[in-house]
Amino acid sequence: MVSPQVTNLAIILVMMQLAKKIPFDDPNVLLMVRGMYILSNVIILAVYLYTQSKINQKKDMTTLKYVEPAPMGSGEEPRPVTTTNMDYDKSQLRQLIRSQLMGVGMMGVMHVYFKYTNPLLIQSIIPLKGAFESNLVKIHLFGKPATGDLQRPFKAQGGLMSQGQPKSDKASIESAEKNWRGGVKEE
Repeated sequence: MVSPQVTNLAIILVMMQLAKKIPFDDPNVLLMVRGMYILSNVIILAVYLYTQSKINQKKDMTTLKYVEPAPMGSGEEPRPVTTTNMDYDKSQLRQLIRSQLMGVGMMGVMHVYFKYTNPLLIQSIIPLKGAFESNLVKIHLFGKPATGDLQRPFKAQGGLMSQGQPKSDKASIESAEKNWRGGVKEE
């Protein structure tokens, strides 16, 4: 199967070439592209809200323990986290919504203040594709089992500022619980 990053790159390259042929100086075309961007974001919000309703409906109170990696360069110890699948899914959904709102804000500044129009086209497709590829949507909307890559805690996407992967093995959890604030440290 093709990596989502590779397909995103292919979409960006195709859309950049397509954007060169679109007459953005025509007000009707510009209005249509703006409408497509707004529709895309409304669909994403609807998908996330529906996912939230599914999470609330399931009420999965299974205990989830994992070790959250320390922020890069902080010098802190990895933090043990004990939560439920429902709370974990809700926190992941909040992150997805916050990320989408940040993207809309940045696009708004780029379009309104700097008058960029080409990114509207690309940003109408990539975030929509990303929403349908998110782990929560795969589990709660498409009904895929939470095993393998979809097992909680989800693996963090690799990037420049990634802080590492959450660990859910028993040894890591016990070590983090022991070394976290208030725990007994061995000298």
